Amino acid sequence: MKKKIEILAPAKDLIGGMAAINSGADAVYIGAPQFGARSNANNSIEDVAALVKYAHLFNAQVFVVMNTILYDNELETCRQMIYELYDIGVDALIIQDMAIMEMELPPIVLHASTQANNRDADKIKFLKDAGIKRVVLARELNLHQIKTIYDEADVELEFFVTGALCVSFSGNCYMSVANGERSANRGSCAQNCRLPYNLIDGNGDTLIKNSHLLSIKDLDISEQIPNLIEAGIVSFKIEGRLKDIVYVKNNVSYLRQKLDSFLEAEGNDKYTKASSGTCTYTFDSSLNRTFNRGYTDYFVNDRNNSIGSWESPKSKGQYIGKLIRTVGNAYEIENGELLNNGDGLCFINENNEADGIYVNKAENGKIYPNVLKEVKEGTFIYRNNDAAFIKIVEKEHSAVRKISTTLLLTENENGFELIATDEDGNVSIVTLEHSKETTKNNESIEENIKTQLAKTGFTPYNADEISVMFTQNWFLPISKINEMRRNVFEQLSEIRLANYVREEHQLVKTSHPYPETKLDFMYNVSNKTARKFYERHGVTEIEKAFELQWDPGKSRVMTTKYCIKYELKKCPIHQKDIMGVKVKEPLVLKQGELEYKLKFNCKPCEMEIWEKDAEFEIEEDHFH
Repeated sequence: MKKKIEILAPAKDLIGGMAAINSGADAVYIGAPQFGARSNANNSIEDVAALVKYAHLFNAQVFVVMNTILYDNELETCRQMIYELYDIGVDALIIQDMAIMEMELPPIVLHASTQANNRDADKIKFLKDAGIKRVVLARELNLHQIKTIYDEADVELEFFVTGALCVSFSGNCYMSVANGERSANRGSCAQNCRLPYNLIDGNGDTLIKNSHLLSIKDLDISEQIPNLIEAGIVSFKIEGRLKDIVYVKNNVSYLRQKLDSFLEAEGNDKYTKASSGTCTYTFDSSLNRTFNRGYTDYFVNDRNNSIGSWESPKSKGQYIGKLIRTVGNAYEIENGELLNNGDGLCFINENNEADGIYVNKAENGKIYPNVLKEVKEGTFIYRNNDAAFIKIVEKEHSAVRKISTTLLLTENENGFELIATDEDGNVSIVTLEHSKETTKNNESIEENIKTQLAKTGFTPYNADEISVMFTQNWFLPISKINEMRRNVFEQLSEIRLANYVREEHQLVKTSHPYPETKLDFMYNVSNKTARKFYERHGVTEIEKAFELQWDPGKSRVMTTKYCIKYELKKCPIHQKDIMGVKVKEPLVLKQGELEYKLKFNCKPCEMEIWEKDAEFEIEEDHFH
């Protein structure tokens, strides 16, 4: 059997989910009324049900995100909601909290969220054996690690392909809780990583002022799709349940076209697309035309480039060109003819801060801004609000998805019948009782009939082949032809939904050993039921989740593969030829009252962020 390769899109709400499907998504992930890790992207059960129905028409799937950690008093509400989601036809749940694995559940498929620390082959294999059907891999992995996990764990793998990156290991950022009691693991991250900080060294000298030192670029590994498929990835996930519809349509259509050209290439016949229909677009998608902070391929190809986006956590957008000069109240910019009235431009000013202007008028290569700011000649100008592009993409018909059908109009004893067969082999037949009279002058009206039958309009269908098989030139009123066409497609939709097969999986409680016997707070155990799950699998010591026990002022609040020393070109491993003088540690990040200390663990190549009163030993680079 061919392996299905899927594009998985975020849905903020029902409208966004439908737009993602129209743009070519094979699956969408959406929040339910609660327990999703984006507390301001929740949706009613009714809306999720409507999205399920729309998606299933195209054989696309709907996954519901229930990836927060749960407290004891929430477990029953969560369990009841899972039954409701199962009843409306949801295809899978994306979970973090192991309490869900302990519950009495309907036979719904479970995916392990990236929040569940999916970095090690042995732990991923454990999850598979415990009944998890798919694992969303940590974004810090490289191709070799992904391949190893696939070979050892033999489970469906999903991987982020575009969108914002979390600087921390997913599920292990406690910055937000520690300085304001808003837990990222509970869906209300305060995004402390996107704030500006000063970087101070161990001598008390300020090395960098007011820079977004923990803000990193967005991810784009779309060029790596063929290699990732070879390594075992079956689902390519776009980040962005809080993003707007233009971002979603642009990202989905871009990836759809990329993946299709891979699937259609010679020699790739082991793979197939995961849902039905073909899309057409009125716009040329390009990732830099909607929200982005500049792009990185992060670590999929190992660590070889800077990944920080220090100037600004905001969208940088598309590079246009350099500022040539300011003339009167207008700017001359390289490639200025690309700009339109209403565009938003962004540049880095003399204080190394992101600054912006709005284009009131663009004519004859000159740009008249809403406010004339002093911009140095040679400054790079980016467009982060592309007015004309947004206007095109926002239109509903900018991305249309149609299922291919063939129609056959023929006759029977009492009149006529119309048979529609779709690309998946579903057949819909409608009959019309009608007297049979030949046309005036016995002329054929076959072309007229075909013209009417081809008008599939707002239905999800195209009629790609139409045949008329009559024994004589029968007359049929246009209204009757149209009625048959309407009915045959309405019935086809009902047949498609009735024939949709949802995969089911009944969880069976297991007791195979967990690869660790001691779990620290980074395992996010926040209720008795999750504790019971781990204990049954042989874990003897379990620390409480950070949210329930942190030590204010002294805690480790983040662990990350992102390294400020590397960004400063001071990494003693990867940059020892160019690093020059070592930095004096401990390095400190300061933002107003907030202060953090950085600890570098060079062996696993990780950086930790600790609160200011924490005590730890500074590692010397003695392992060379």
